[in-house]
Amino acid sequence: MEAAVRARYGPPEVVSIAEVEKPVVKDGDVLVNVRATTVNRTDCAMRAAQPFLWRFFTGLVRPRIPVLGTEFAGDVEAVGGGVTAFKPGDKVFGYNDPIFGAHAEYLVIPHSGTLALIPDGLTYEEAAPSTEGAHYALSLIRSAKVRDGQDVLVYGATGAIGSAAVQLLKHLGANVTAVCGTKHLDLVGRLGADKTVDYTATDFTVDEQKYDVVIDAVGKSTFGRCRRLLKPRGSYIASDVGPMWQNPVLTLVTPLSGGRRVRFPLPKHDAEMARHFRELIETGAFKPVIDRHYPLAEIVDAYRYVETGQKTGNVVITVGGS
Repeated sequence: MEAAVRARYGPPEVVSIAEVEKPVVKDGDVLVNVRATTVNRTDCAMRAAQPFLWRFFTGLVRPRIPVLGTEFAGDVEAVGGGVTAFKPGDKVFGYNDPIFGAHAEYLVIPHSGTLALIPDGLTYEEAAPSTEGAHYALSLIRSAKVRDGQDVLVYGATGAIGSAAVQLLKHLGANVTAVCGTKHLDLVGRLGADKTVDYTATDFTVDEQKYDVVIDAVGKSTFGRCRRLLKPRGSYIASDVGPMWQNPVLTLVTPLSGGRRVRFPLPKHDAEMARHFRELIETGAFKPVIDRHYPLAEIVDAYRYVETGQKTGNVVITVGGS
Protein backbone atom coordinates (compact mmCIF):
# COMPACT_ATOMS: atom_id res chain seq x y z
CA MET A 1 0.00 0.00 0.00
CA GLU A 2 1.03 3.62 -0.43
CA ALA A 3 1.94 5.68 2.64
CA ALA A 4 3.72 8.85 3.72
CA VAL A 5 6.77 7.63 5.69
CA ARG A 6 9.78 9.08 7.48
CA ALA A 7 12.90 7.26 8.67
CA ARG A 8 14.34 10.10 10.75
CA TYR A 9 13.25 13.18 12.66
CA GLY A 10 13.39 16.52 10.96
CA PRO A 11 11.62 19.08 8.73
CA PRO A 12 8.76 18.28 6.33
CA GLU A 13 11.25 17.07 3.73
CA VAL A 14 12.02 13.91 5.77
CA VAL A 15 8.58 12.63 4.68
CA SER A 16 8.21 10.79 1.37
CA ILE A 17 5.67 8.56 -0.35
CA ALA A 18 6.59 4.87 -0.42
CA GLU A 19 5.13 1.38 -0.72
CA VAL A 20 4.81 -0.35 2.65
CA GLU A 21 3.18 -3.55 3.84
CA LYS A 22 -0.54 -3.49 4.41
CA PRO A 23 -1.34 -3.90 8.14
CA VAL A 24 -2.56 -7.28 9.36
CA VAL A 25 -5.93 -7.58 11.09
CA LYS A 26 -5.85 -9.40 14.42
CA ASP A 27 -8.61 -10.33 16.85
CA GLY A 28 -10.39 -7.22 18.06
CA ASP A 29 -9.07 -5.06 15.20
CA VAL A 30 -10.79 -3.10 12.45
CA LEU A 31 -9.01 -2.63 9.10
CA VAL A 32 -9.92 0.71 7.53
CA ASN A 33 -9.38 1.72 3.92
CA VAL A 34 -8.44 5.35 4.55
CA ARG A 35 -10.01 7.89 2.21
CA ALA A 36 -9.09 11.09 4.04
CA THR A 37 -6.81 12.16 6.88
CA THR A 38 -5.28 15.42 8.18
CA VAL A 39 -1.95 17.02 8.98
CA ASN A 40 -2.11 18.67 12.40
CA ARG A 41 0.05 20.02 15.22
CA THR A 42 0.49 16.55 16.70
CA ASP A 43 1.85 15.18 13.42
CA CYS A 44 4.27 18.08 13.09
CA ALA A 45 5.54 17.68 16.66
CA MET A 46 6.02 13.93 16.28
CA ARG A 47 7.70 14.24 12.88
CA ALA A 48 10.27 16.71 14.16
CA ALA A 49 10.44 15.35 17.74
CA GLN A 50 9.88 18.86 19.06
CA PRO A 51 10.05 19.18 21.97
CA PHE A 52 12.91 16.68 22.41
CA LEU A 53 10.95 14.91 25.15
CA TRP A 54 8.93 13.12 22.48
CA ARG A 55 11.96 10.99 21.63
CA PHE A 56 11.73 9.15 24.96
CA PHE A 57 8.36 7.80 23.80
CA THR A 58 8.87 7.47 20.03
CA GLY A 59 12.52 6.49 19.70
CA LEU A 60 15.59 8.27 21.01
CA VAL A 61 17.73 8.14 17.85
CA ARG A 62 15.22 7.37 15.10
CA PRO A 63 11.41 7.09 15.08
CA ARG A 64 9.84 3.73 15.82
CA ILE A 65 6.64 4.75 14.01
CA PRO A 66 7.34 5.44 10.31
CA VAL A 67 3.76 6.39 9.31
CA LEU A 68 2.17 9.32 11.13
CA GLY A 69 -1.42 10.56 11.01
CA THR A 70 -3.92 10.51 13.86
CA GLU A 71 -7.37 11.19 12.46
CA PHE A 72 -9.02 9.60 9.47
CA ALA A 73 -12.18 8.68 7.61
CA GLY A 74 -12.73 5.70 5.34
CA ASP A 75 -14.38 2.33 4.80
CA VAL A 76 -14.14 -0.78 6.94
CA GLU A 77 -12.47 -3.41 4.78
CA ALA A 78 -12.25 -6.25 7.32
CA VAL A 79 -12.72 -6.97 11.01
CA GLY A 80 -10.94 -9.37 13.33
CA GLY A 81 -12.42 -12.00 15.61
CA GLY A 82 -14.79 -10.75 18.28
CA VAL A 83 -15.69 -7.51 16.50
CA THR A 84 -19.44 -6.95 16.31
CA ALA A 85 -19.81 -3.16 16.39
CA PHE A 86 -18.45 -2.71 12.85
CA LYS A 87 -18.66 -4.67 9.60
CA PRO A 88 -17.05 -4.49 6.16
CA GLY A 89 -18.51 -1.64 4.14
CA ASP A 90 -19.21 0.65 7.10
CA LYS A 91 -18.13 4.25 6.57
CA VAL A 92 -16.20 5.31 9.67
CA PHE A 93 -14.10 8.11 11.14
CA GLY A 94 -11.81 8.14 14.11
CA TYR A 95 -8.62 9.01 15.95
CA ASN A 96 -5.66 6.63 16.15
CA ASP A 97 -3.28 8.08 18.76
CA PRO A 98 -0.77 6.77 19.91
CA ILE A 99 -0.70 4.11 17.20
CA PHE A 100 -0.84 6.65 14.33
CA GLY A 101 -0.77 5.27 10.77
CA ALA A 102 -3.49 7.39 9.14
CA HIS A 103 -1.19 8.83 6.45
CA ALA A 104 -1.60 5.63 4.46
CA GLU A 105 -4.13 3.74 2.36
CA TYR A 106 -4.91 1.34 5.22
CA LEU A 107 -4.70 1.33 9.00
CA VAL A 108 -5.80 -0.93 11.83
CA ILE A 109 -7.47 0.30 14.98
CA PRO A 110 -8.89 -1.62 17.96
CA HIS A 111 -12.67 -1.91 17.71
CA SER A 112 -12.86 -0.34 21.17
CA GLY A 113 -10.77 2.64 20.05
CA THR A 114 -11.89 6.10 18.97
CA LEU A 115 -14.03 4.97 16.06
CA ALA A 116 -17.60 5.72 14.98
CA LEU A 117 -19.85 5.62 11.93
CA ILE A 118 -19.74 8.69 9.70
CA PRO A 119 -22.95 10.75 10.01
CA ASP A 120 -25.25 10.49 7.00
CA GLY A 121 -24.56 13.06 4.31
CA LEU A 122 -20.96 13.73 5.35
CA THR A 123 -18.09 13.14 2.94
CA TYR A 124 -14.84 11.49 4.01
CA GLU A 125 -13.08 14.85 3.76
CA GLU A 126 -15.67 16.48 6.02
CA ALA A 127 -15.57 13.68 8.59
CA ALA A 128 -11.79 13.21 8.85
CA PRO A 129 -11.02 16.43 10.81
CA SER A 130 -13.67 15.76 13.48
CA THR A 131 -11.54 14.42 16.31
CA GLU A 132 -7.97 15.70 16.79
CA GLY A 133 -8.42 19.39 17.55
CA ALA A 134 -11.95 18.77 18.79
CA HIS A 135 -10.95 16.21 21.42
CA TYR A 136 -8.31 18.57 22.80
CA ALA A 137 -10.92 21.33 22.94
CA LEU A 138 -13.38 19.05 24.69
CA SER A 139 -10.74 18.04 27.24
CA LEU A 140 -9.97 21.68 28.06
CA ILE A 141 -13.65 22.55 28.43
CA ARG A 142 -14.47 19.52 30.58
CA SER A 143 -11.46 20.19 32.80
CA ALA A 144 -12.80 23.66 33.54
CA LYS A 145 -16.32 22.27 34.11
CA VAL A 146 -17.78 25.06 31.99
CA ARG A 147 -21.46 25.65 32.70
CA ASP A 148 -24.33 27.44 31.01
CA GLY A 149 -23.98 31.20 31.36
CA GLN A 150 -20.29 31.31 32.21
CA ASP A 151 -17.95 33.75 30.48
CA VAL A 152 -15.13 32.13 28.50
CA LEU A 153 -12.38 33.68 26.38
CA VAL A 154 -10.73 31.59 23.65
CA TYR A 155 -7.32 32.83 22.49
CA GLY A 156 -6.46 31.36 19.08
CA ALA A 157 -10.07 30.80 18.08
CA THR A 158 -9.42 29.83 14.46
CA GLY A 159 -7.09 26.83 14.79
CA ALA A 160 -8.33 23.25 14.94
CA ILE A 161 -8.62 23.41 18.73
CA GLY A 162 -9.90 26.97 18.98
CA SER A 163 -12.56 26.73 16.26
CA ALA A 164 -13.87 23.54 17.87
CA ALA A 165 -13.78 25.13 21.34
CA VAL A 166 -15.94 28.08 20.27
CA GLN A 167 -18.62 25.73 18.92
CA LEU A 168 -18.52 23.31 21.86
CA LEU A 169 -18.72 26.17 24.37
CA LYS A 170 -21.74 27.67 22.64
CA HIS A 171 -23.39 24.24 22.69
CA LEU A 172 -22.98 24.30 26.48
CA GLY A 173 -24.52 27.78 26.70
CA ALA A 174 -21.36 29.73 27.57
CA ASN A 175 -20.80 33.37 26.64
CA VAL A 176 -17.81 33.22 24.30
CA THR A 177 -15.22 35.87 23.48
CA ALA A 178 -13.04 34.79 20.56
CA VAL A 179 -9.57 36.27 19.98
CA CYS A 180 -8.29 36.09 16.39
CA GLY A 181 -6.84 38.13 13.53
CA THR A 182 -8.75 40.66 11.44
CA LYS A 183 -9.55 38.41 8.49
CA HIS A 184 -11.17 35.78 10.71
CA LEU A 185 -13.55 37.97 12.71
CA ASP A 186 -16.51 37.03 10.52
CA LEU A 187 -15.64 33.32 10.74
CA VAL A 188 -15.62 33.16 14.53
CA GLY A 189 -18.84 35.12 14.56
CA ARG A 190 -20.42 32.44 12.36
CA LEU A 191 -19.06 29.78 14.71
CA GLY A 192 -21.10 31.38 17.48
CA ALA A 193 -18.79 33.79 19.31
CA ASP A 194 -20.71 36.46 21.21
CA LYS A 195 -17.79 38.89 21.17
CA THR A 196 -14.63 39.09 19.07
CA VAL A 197 -11.24 40.67 19.78
CA ASP A 198 -8.79 41.43 16.97
CA TYR A 199 -5.35 40.73 18.45
CA THR A 200 -3.67 42.62 15.60
CA ALA A 201 -5.45 45.81 16.65
CA THR A 202 -5.42 45.54 20.43
CA ASP A 203 -3.85 43.59 23.28
CA PHE A 204 -6.55 41.12 24.31
CA THR A 205 -5.16 40.96 27.86
CA VAL A 206 -6.26 44.55 28.57
CA ASP A 207 -9.92 43.60 28.14
CA GLU A 208 -11.94 45.05 31.03
CA GLN A 209 -14.28 42.06 31.08
CA LYS A 210 -13.51 39.28 33.55
CA TYR A 211 -13.84 35.60 32.67
CA ASP A 212 -14.58 32.36 34.45
CA VAL A 213 -12.23 30.58 32.04
CA VAL A 214 -9.49 31.65 29.62
CA ILE A 215 -8.52 29.00 27.08
CA ASP A 216 -5.19 29.37 25.29
CA ALA A 217 -5.85 27.16 22.26
CA VAL A 218 -2.49 27.84 20.58
CA GLY A 219 -0.05 27.79 23.49
CA LYS A 220 1.26 31.29 22.73
CA SER A 221 0.28 33.12 25.90
CA THR A 222 0.90 32.56 29.62
CA PHE A 223 -0.95 32.51 32.92
CA GLY A 224 1.02 35.60 33.93
CA ARG A 225 -0.32 37.60 30.98
CA CYS A 226 -3.89 36.33 31.28
CA ARG A 227 -4.27 36.30 35.06
CA ARG A 228 -5.83 39.76 35.20
CA LEU A 229 -8.61 38.57 32.84
CA LEU A 230 -9.79 35.94 35.31
CA LYS A 231 -12.48 36.25 37.93
CA PRO A 232 -11.25 35.59 41.51
CA ARG A 233 -11.65 31.81 41.16
CA GLY A 234 -11.25 31.63 37.41
CA SER A 235 -9.15 29.11 35.46
CA TYR A 236 -6.48 29.51 32.79
CA ILE A 237 -6.32 26.41 30.60
CA ALA A 238 -3.58 25.84 28.05
CA SER A 239 -3.26 23.40 25.16
CA ASP A 240 0.53 23.45 25.51
CA VAL A 241 3.14 23.13 28.25
CA GLY A 242 4.06 26.82 27.93
CA PRO A 243 7.23 28.70 26.86
CA MET A 244 9.18 27.55 29.94
CA TRP A 245 7.25 24.30 30.48
CA GLN A 246 5.56 26.07 33.37
CA ASN A 247 1.94 25.00 32.89
CA PRO A 248 2.22 21.47 34.36
CA VAL A 249 4.01 22.94 37.39
CA LEU A 250 1.49 25.76 37.81
CA THR A 251 -1.30 23.18 37.66
CA LEU A 252 0.09 21.73 40.90
CA VAL A 253 0.98 25.03 42.57
CA THR A 254 -1.84 27.48 41.81
CA PRO A 255 -4.69 25.50 43.50
CA LEU A 256 -2.88 25.95 46.83
CA SER A 257 -3.72 29.67 46.84
CA GLY A 258 -7.46 29.05 46.58
CA GLY A 259 -7.82 31.70 43.87
CA ARG A 260 -7.08 31.84 40.16
CA ARG A 261 -5.56 28.63 38.91
CA VAL A 262 -3.95 26.90 35.96
CA ARG A 263 -5.35 23.66 34.57
CA PHE A 264 -3.40 21.42 32.21
CA PRO A 265 -5.62 18.40 31.49
CA LEU A 266 -4.50 15.18 29.85
CA PRO A 267 -6.91 14.50 26.97
CA LYS A 268 -8.99 11.35 26.93
CA HIS A 269 -10.10 9.66 23.74
CA ASP A 270 -12.20 6.53 23.33
CA ALA A 271 -15.22 5.18 21.47
CA GLU A 272 -17.56 7.33 23.55
CA MET A 273 -15.76 10.46 22.40
CA ALA A 274 -16.09 9.54 18.73
CA ARG A 275 -19.80 8.85 19.21
CA HIS A 276 -20.17 12.16 21.06
CA PHE A 277 -18.76 14.10 18.11
CA ARG A 278 -20.93 12.11 15.72
CA GLU A 279 -24.00 13.25 17.65
CA LEU A 280 -22.83 16.87 17.74
CA ILE A 281 -22.27 16.83 13.97
CA GLU A 282 -25.67 15.27 13.35
CA THR A 283 -27.43 17.96 15.39
CA GLY A 284 -25.46 20.79 13.79
CA ALA A 285 -23.76 21.75 17.07
CA PHE A 286 -20.28 21.11 15.65
CA LYS A 287 -18.75 21.30 12.20
CA PRO A 288 -14.98 21.07 11.69
CA VAL A 289 -13.49 24.09 9.94
CA ILE A 290 -11.45 23.13 6.87
CA ASP A 291 -8.77 25.39 5.42
CA ARG A 292 -7.07 23.46 2.60
CA HIS A 293 -7.06 20.10 0.83
CA TYR A 294 -3.99 18.26 -0.45
CA PRO A 295 -3.61 14.83 -2.07
CA LEU A 296 -1.40 12.35 -0.23
CA ALA A 297 1.30 12.85 -2.88
CA GLU A 298 1.62 16.50 -1.76
CA ILE A 299 1.68 15.88 1.99
CA VAL A 300 5.07 17.58 2.35
CA ASP A 301 3.47 20.81 1.12
CA ALA A 302 0.71 20.29 3.66
CA TYR A 303 3.28 19.98 6.45
CA ARG A 304 4.99 23.16 5.29
CA TYR A 305 1.71 25.05 5.33
CA VAL A 306 0.66 23.81 8.77
CA GLU A 307 4.02 24.86 10.19
CA THR A 308 3.52 28.45 9.02
CA GLY A 309 1.10 28.74 11.94
CA GLN A 310 -1.41 30.45 9.64
CA LYS A 311 -3.87 27.63 9.00
CA THR A 312 -7.54 28.12 9.79
CA GLY A 313 -9.10 25.04 11.33
CA ASN A 314 -7.87 21.89 9.63
CA VAL A 315 -5.78 20.78 6.66
CA VAL A 316 -7.25 17.69 4.99
CA ILE A 317 -5.36 15.05 2.99
CA THR A 318 -7.22 12.97 0.42
CA VAL A 319 -6.01 9.39 0.08
CA GLY A 320 -6.43 7.06 -2.87
CA GLY A 321 -9.45 7.69 -5.08
CA SER A 322 -11.46 9.60 -2.48
